Parts: sequence; structure tokens; C-alpha cells
Amino acid sequence: MPRIRCLCKLVFLALFSLAPLPSAWAQTEIIVGVYDFPPVARVDEDQNVAGLLGDLLSELETVHQDVTFRIFHTSPKRRYLDFDAHRYDVIFFESPSWEWQDKQALISPPLLMDEDLYIALNKPGRDASFFEDLEHRNIVALSGYHYGFAGMETDPQELEQRFNIEFSDSHSRNLDLIKADRPSVAQVAIINDSYLQMHLDQHPEDRNRFLISDQPDQNYQLSIITHPEGPVTARDMMDLLTPLIETGRYQSLVQKWGLDLPPSLSPDSGNN
Repeated sequence: MPRIRCLCKLVFLALFSLAPLPSAWAQTEIIVGVYDFPPVARVDEDQNVAGLLGDLLSELETVHQDVTFRIFHTSPKRRYLDFDAHRYDVIFFESPSWEWQDKQALISPPLLMDEDLYIALNKPGRDASFFEDLEHRNIVALSGYHYGFAGMETDPQELEQRFNIEFSDSHSRNLDLIKADRPSVAQVAIINDSYLQMHLDQHPEDRNRFLISDQPDQNYQLSIITHPEGPVTARDMMDLLTPLIETGRYQSLVQKWGLDLPPSLSPDSGNN
């Protein structure tokens, strides 16, 4: 079995690893589209990026000193328009099912996994069946995000016609609305599992305050998306990442931020 796992690692890297970047690319600048997607990425007022993406870009610039990354701050709603206008070259950690199939985008193999969960206030008599009738619940969600219960639709007007839904740009605000126990405004929030675990680690007093769904709204695997006219392809980005994957540094960064690796990169597949 160990030999099979090792072979899987070699196949994964061989398929998406190229020769070192040509010297003509010295000091190549790659523009990275970023929006708030904690703990994957957090953008501050000075356009600095924190979270997994901030750490990863710093590591990549250290390993590849002929490459620099410049941040372009987009939003969940604008990211596709900005991609079409080629305002950025690369966007990290997107699911191909989030409208990217309709673009001429180049997509890497999966690099992360996560899932969205339904959250409600934990009250006597409530159980997982509370989430079975979302059409009759007041929902708070993030604007521009894709959700399984809504068939991946992101148009706010259509969603507001189909559901009792309110949008914000902050998971923190949505959790606060749930804790405030205002059922006329918010009965259910949809939160990605990695953010929820980060919140509970920072606020252990909330662990018993939330009712969390047994079944996720959706599971997703996240890849790197590159523009067809950009300076790098998805294969090139995998080439840049390969040294970090081979040493296990990438896997360590993912685990640091409480995120999950896809099977091809998980520790028990022989990749560290």
C-alpha cells in the first residue's frame, strides 16, 4: 500500500509539473484576484492579504525570487466580471462549479477541500430536522456566494423571490444575527466549516449555542483559476507550488489554517 500511495504522489506531480520557469520570466509579476473568504483569505484596507493565501504568496515569493504577486481586490459578485476584463491573472481556491465552467479559464487540480454548513440557534426541542424546510426559514448568507440549497444561483433578486433571505458580506455578522435570536431576521446562516471551526476556537463559549446541520449544504474542492491571456497557466502555477508540496510546507500551511487537503495531497497519501 505505501508504494501505491507514493506512486499516486509521483503521478500527481508529474502531470502538473513543468521545467523551471524560463529565465526570460525574471521578475514576472502575477496579479492575483482576492476577496474576503476567511480563513482562506482576508484583505485589509491596505490591500494586504492574510489567511492561508497571504502565507502561501509569501512562501512562493521566497522560493521563486523571480516572481512577484500583486493583489487586485475584487468581490464575490465582481470576480467574474473582473476576470473577463482581465483585471487579474490568477485567482486562488475556487471551485470549478462556481461558474468557471463558462469561462475560458485554465484550472489546476484540487488543492483544498471545504464544505458549507447550516447554523441555527440551539434551542430546546430543535434538532437537525430544523434545516429541512429552508423555504420557510429566514436565511442570512453572503452576497455573491454559491449555495447548494439555491442551485448555485447568485442573482440576489431571484433568490429573494424564492427564499426569505438577507445578504451580508461577513460571516461574523451572520453568526451575530443568529446569536441575537431574532427569528424574524435570521433563523439559519450558511457558514463554511473552516470559518466556523476558527470562530469556535476563538469563542469556545459559542460551542453549545449553535445547532449545526448534520448534512452540508455543499462540499467543494478548490483549485487555482488562471486567465487564458495571463503570464502563467494553471500548469505553471502547479510548477510554482511543487517545491512546497514536495517538502510538505504547503500541507503544513493548510493545516495551520484549519483547512482540509484533497485526497491527492492528504498526509495519508504519502505526500509529506
